[in-house]
Amino acid sequence: MSTPSDVLVVGAGAAGLAVVESLRRKGYDGRITLLGEEPGLPYDRPPLSKQVLAGTWEAERTHLRTRDVLDALDAEFAFGERAVALDAATRTVRTASGAELSAEALVLATGLSARRLPGLSEAAGVHVLRTLDDAARLRGELLEAEHVVVVGDGVLGAEIAATARLMGADVTLVGPQPAPMRQQLGPDIAQRLAALHTEHGVRLRPDTLVEAVETTGGRVSGVRAVGGDLLRADLVVSAVGGAPATDWLADSGLELADGVVCDARCRAADGIYAVGDVARFHHEGRRRPLRLENRTNATEQAMRVAANILGEDRPYQPVPYFWTDQFGVKIQVFGLPTPTAAVHLVEGDAEQGRFVVRYLDEEGHPIAVLGWNMPKQTRLHRQQILDQYVRPEPAAAR
Repeated sequence: MSTPSDVLVVGAGAAGLAVVESLRRKGYDGRITLLGEEPGLPYDRPPLSKQVLAGTWEAERTHLRTRDVLDALDAEFAFGERAVALDAATRTVRTASGAELSAEALVLATGLSARRLPGLSEAAGVHVLRTLDDAARLRGELLEAEHVVVVGDGVLGAEIAATARLMGADVTLVGPQPAPMRQQLGPDIAQRLAALHTEHGVRLRPDTLVEAVETTGGRVSGVRAVGGDLLRADLVVSAVGGAPATDWLADSGLELADGVVCDARCRAADGIYAVGDVARFHHEGRRRPLRLENRTNATEQAMRVAANILGEDRPYQPVPYFWTDQFGVKIQVFGLPTPTAAVHLVEGDAEQGRFVVRYLDEEGHPIAVLGWNMPKQTRLHRQQILDQYVRPEPAAAR
């Protein structure tokens, strides 16, 4: 495969920017264009639900690079330009302004769009959190709010609930799971996280679905749960996850199914790749498709795609990793825990609030490790699960 003369990256978040930087680090001197929907400089999203929302970081601190560093990449930046259509056969992207951009290699890095539950209206006081602007609006109202309901008990919902509680609000966390983040942590650790929230004054409403928002004078005044209970609220956050931002690709010719479907090289079609939250790639180590929504994956996958664009042609086989900080506790997870996995303590003391556990599948194979306030030790235990995620490449491919 010859090196492309130009590369177009659609999506200017962490994944898209990392593709550009990786190409330049590897010596690529062709034309690169980075197209981004938001008008400002590329920024990091994990701090939005924590440091930015709490007010300990200014927005500028989330910027991934300064303008001078971006200029040194010798790339063309089109910020504030939304992609609205793609012709995969010609690798041509049309933007909302009517511009048409094409390149020999195209990388899709459009990430996620915040989901909204059908029952959560557009009334004043109802928020989502996906962008810097979202965080600014939410923080402004949190400073005045008394009763906050967070709908969604995944990572984002749990982090927002923790931050809002530390800001002094009365917080209720509502979700369909028996405990926050049960899907990501399994039942045992999720119950421990539930206890942490309860200790800090968060009201938990597990196994609860929401059907509507009540309003008074056009502003939210409560959340109606399925079954009839009304939860008082003058501010509501919908944190029910994100959908891969693929609507603009509906007529592109690409296969779409919970993201952009890719092979093990993160290739969606000839000369077209996908990275980050939007990419559903075949993981050779796990022998199944995966779509990973985490910051580490955005960078690692971008590096692999950049290398493959330049001809390395190797599969992407990550050990999935995510972390979350809530009420002073750092939780780190390597691998993919399942709700049915057996959990074994391998280091530390759960009662002391510092420990590492290992998850075993039904056949007794280690599939994940989790650390609770033990970051260094957790990284060391990652080695135990490598052979469940990384298949050795044939000698001829090395």
